Amino acid sequence: MSAAAERVFGAYRPLGSVVEGWPTGLKYLVLLVLAGPACVLRQWPLTLAGLALGAGLLLAAGLGVRRGLGLPGGYWILLICVWLANGWSGRWLGGGVIVGNLVLALWASRLVVMTTPAPRLIDALTRAVRPLRVFGLRPERFGLAVMVMWRSLPYLIGCWEDVGQAVRARGLKGQAGPRATQLVVRAVAHAQATGQAMAARGLGDD
Repeated sequence: MSAAAERVFGAYRPLGSVVEGWPTGLKYLVLLVLAGPACVLRQWPLTLAGLALGAGLLLAAGLGVRRGLGLPGGYWILLICVWLANGWSGRWLGGGVIVGNLVLALWASRLVVMTTPAPRLIDALTRAVRPLRVFGLRPERFGLAVMVMWRSLPYLIGCWEDVGQAVRARGLKGQAGPRATQLVVRAVAHAQATGQAMAARGLGDD
């Protein structure tokens, strides 16, 4: 995982905590219970309760305040922009709830990602969708798609930072066009390389 992606989502490092020993399915369930009601109902008591419980679980997992609860600078900027945009329309409390839910969702995802190896996370999702075979879904294909997405997202986040540095070095700071163009070019090249590698290994064929 790239350094940029790790700052946002975290990365698994074995610590031997009680939370780390939980079954993967239980961790997914905790994620849904922790973030689902607050994000769907958008009520500040649920958001505050979720944040308190999420922080407690991250600390209980031994992740620490900085690694488990810390937010990168770019995420803070996003949160401030969301809050101000809602406040501009007179929804200061509603904007605060949305900001809190964004933090809660990130913390809940970290609780899963930072306490479980990636292969176990993907295997658990693959097993969970097996009952959907009756509808034509192929769990192996689903697992492969999740794996590709899992590997691609950190790459794209890293590319976004690399392209931003290159754009600033050329004196184009503040211009989103060149940065977005380069990101799209790299994303397409990555997708083509991934597809070729999978085809060479006979993956994804019917």
